[in-house]
Amino acid sequence: MFLKFATGAIAAGTAALWLTTAAAHSIEAAPSQAVQAAFDIIETTIVTKGETAVFTTRVRGEAGKDKPDATGKFEGSSVYAYVWPTSLNSGEIGFDKDQGIVALAVTFHPDFDDAAFGAKNRHIWHPHWVVLAEDKACGAGLKVIDIPEGTKPKVPETWPGVPLLIDSPEYPTTFKGETVDVEIPLSLIGGIKGASFDGVTAGLKVNGNLHAPLLCVSNVFKVASGNLSLPGKVMAAD
Repeated sequence: MFLKFATGAIAAGTAALWLTTAAAHSIEAAPSQAVQAAFDIIETTIVTKGETAVFTTRVRGEAGKDKPDATGKFEGSSVYAYVWPTSLNSGEIGFDKDQGIVALAVTFHPDFDDAAFGAKNRHIWHPHWVVLAEDKACGAGLKVIDIPEGTKPKVPETWPGVPLLIDSPEYPTTFKGETVDVEIPLSLIGGIKGASFDGVTAGLKVNGNLHAPLLCVSNVFKVASGNLSLPGKVMAAD
């Protein structure tokens, strides 16, 4: 699933180098002038530090500088994201087991709010857990999984109430120069130790007709590994 998605979505010329040894903490990628600097991944890392897991992506430019233009309406609006696809099971983040590809995403979308408990988050970069699956109806072949009308799947406490497998936890998220960091207590994602991961920057779009698939990955800017093979391994920081 990962390889099929990557093959159809990575733009030509987005060359990357990656570390695949079991001892490697990070995935390193060669810079590409074909990719917007704020989304041109240079390195992606997930490490554990004490009782915290730290997700970090470093880019060629200023992380978080570029944001999608507001459209004034929800339908057809855009989302920009820094994403860490992982080998975690959806059951480990509060959904039913074996639902799809679990990823942490730091997103910005100026046209709607999707924070937990009705809070506002449309004007800030903020984290989500998302569960992804293939869908040929999407521009990049991947979507956030829809919740069919009339069904009641298991969802986390901080699920924002939208018909998607998406969670809106308030994890500390920091942009500083070329890096974006997210810190998550290990008590909330115990399965992260030893997990595999990758790094992606992408654009998503809300379906203009508000039908499933509701939220598509419409454009992949860069994949850290070059082939979405999840070569990174979560280990303790040196």
